[in-house]
Amino acid sequence: MHWLWVLIVGGVIGLAAGAITRRGGSMGVISNIIAGLVGSAIGEAVLGAWGPQVAGMAIIPSIIGAVVLVLIVSLIFGVRPET
Repeated sequence: MHWLWVLIVGGVIGLAAGAITRRGGSMGVISNIIAGLVGSAIGEAVLGAWGPQVAGMAIIPSIIGAVVLVLIVSLIFGVRPET
């Protein structure tokens, strides 16, 4: 049951990162989950695990890490922000 919550929270974090960067319109559910999980790992590794936690992921560092990840990936693949 814990893995289901991890996937849900990872998807929400990825969705938030896409909305913040305005580059998430073309991201699907799987991409949101991957961006959220990888961004969470990056954010917690760099910033630590502070702030509120859900499903073992610190929300604020996770969102910051996911935003950085989405920006880097969009720069590599040339994805433009939505207007």
